[in-house]
Amino acid sequence: MDDRVSLAALIEAAYRQHGHIVLRRARRLLGNEQEAREILQDVFASLLGEPAQLDGKGPMVGWLYGATTHACLNRIRDRKNRLRLLDTHVAPMQEESVGPSAEHALLTRELLAQLPVDLAQVAVHYYADEMTHEEIARVMGCSRRHIGNLLERLTAALSDPMREGGSSP
Repeated sequence: MDDRVSLAALIEAAYRQHGHIVLRRARRLLGNEQEAREILQDVFASLLGEPAQLDGKGPMVGWLYGATTHACLNRIRDRKNRLRLLDTHVAPMQEESVGPSAEHALLTRELLAQLPVDLAQVAVHYYADEMTHEEIARVMGCSRRHIGNLLERLTAALSDPMREGGSSP
C-alpha cells in the first residue's frame, strides 16, 4: 500500500510539472479543448494503472510526448470511424461552409487517421513539430536511420495515387 501511495505522489508531481505539455500537444493535434483534457487525464491515469510503461524508456517528458501523440492519433481514428458509421446509418445533414484553415485541419486529421501509427507519428513530428530526424528518433525511441526509412515510406504513401482510404501503405 505504501508503494502505491508513493507512486501516486510521483505521478501527481509529474502531472503538475509536465501536464501542460501533454495538454498543449493534445490541443494541437485534436483541435478540441474537451478531448485534449480527456487525453491529459488518460495519459496520466495509464501511468497509475501501469507504471512499468516508463521502465527504461528514457526521460518522462519524451514518454509523455509519445504517449500523448499515440493517444491523440487513436482518438482521431475513432472519430473517423464514428463519422463513417453516422454517414452510413444516419441521413446526411446539410453541409456547413468550412473556412480554409478549418478545412485544412480536417483534411490533415483524416489523412493521419488513414496512416499506420508509426507513419502518422513521424508525420506529426516532422511536419507539424518541425523536428529533426535525431529529435524524432529520441522521442520515438528508435534510430535516426529508422526515422529516415519511415519518412521514405510516408512520402511513398502520400504520393501513391492508387492508395485507398483506410488501407495501410
